[in-house]
Amino acid sequence: MELSVGARTDVGMVRSGNEDSFFAEADARRGVFVVADGMGGHAAGEVASEMAVQIICRYLLPLEHVRDEASGAQMAESLRDANRTIYARMLAEVDKKGMGTTASCLVLSENQYLIGQVGDSRIYLLRDGVLRQVTKDHSFVQEQMDAGLLTPEQARRHPYSNVITRCVGSHESVEVDLYRGDAVPGDVFLLASDGLTGMVDDRRLQQILLAQSTAGRIVDALVAEANGRGGLDNITAIVIQVGAVLVPTAT
Repeated sequence: MELSVGARTDVGMVRSGNEDSFFAEADARRGVFVVADGMGGHAAGEVASEMAVQIICRYLLPLEHVRDEASGAQMAESLRDANRTIYARMLAEVDKKGMGTTASCLVLSENQYLIGQVGDSRIYLLRDGVLRQVTKDHSFVQEQMDAGLLTPEQARRHPYSNVITRCVGSHESVEVDLYRGDAVPGDVFLLASDGLTGMVDDRRLQQILLAQSTAGRIVDALVAEANGRGGLDNITAIVIQVGAVLVPTAT
């Protein structure tokens, strides 16, 4: 699988520290990508997001393919293990009270993708010029939209728009959402923390992702757009452009 990747995290225009963490690695076999947005005082959010990325990657990097149920189980276990470890540290260390993190994870292999999701960081797929949010936010405003009480535009401006209902590390256990699908040449995936998606609406994201440019330059444009609109939070973005999909021949 030919993957072109751009990845960047930025502190934004307001925050003094960066509590986001990410991982992005691709080779001829597969690509592994993670975005984590931490929370908690005294740099605890930074600790939580870094721990999550490290633990998740230990499970995901050995994956050779994502076609079978075992790969989904491994994805879910990576997030559950991160949850248990962060939760235990939160209980053990007084200054880590309230520590937790979102985690959006993507593995691309052959012509398939596998996603694991906890929290309100997001994964999008741009295909045939149409941008679709693949993951579903675990947030208060998402629950209100599901109930028909808020429109997407109202949700963006709601005073509780940053309140999440599920994260990695805040409770003894966590429920993981899994998503699967096909990857085809021309697809563009975006992993983003809410420092990007909270500042830049989907229509503008689509316009930027449609640019005939490298993945790295598109990431830079996304970060610049979020900062230009105020940069109220840390901003993390990973862009993956899918080229030729190489499927092993049978022997």
